[in-house]
Amino acid sequence: MKKIILILSVFIVSLFAKIDINKASIEQLDSLKGIGHSKAVAIIEYRKQHPFTKIEDIMKVKGIGKKLFEKIKEEIETKK
Repeated sequence: MKKIILILSVFIVSLFAKIDINKASIEQLDSLKGIGHSKAVAIIEYRKQHPFTKIEDIMKVKGIGKKLFEKIKEEIETKK
């Protein structure tokens, strides 16, 4: 019973946890709506030179425009 509660708790927290776009792995970024493997790689390459200071900065990555940003903005964050 404790295992089930623990698993459910982790699952529920992960539903509401946001992805830090400055630290996320390819797999985490790939899990975002509309972000496939190639865009995840592009995000990681971009942030090496230009760390994101606000979530809107992700639109500076080639292939990520306002429409896609609107789909993912509730799922991402930038931690300081």
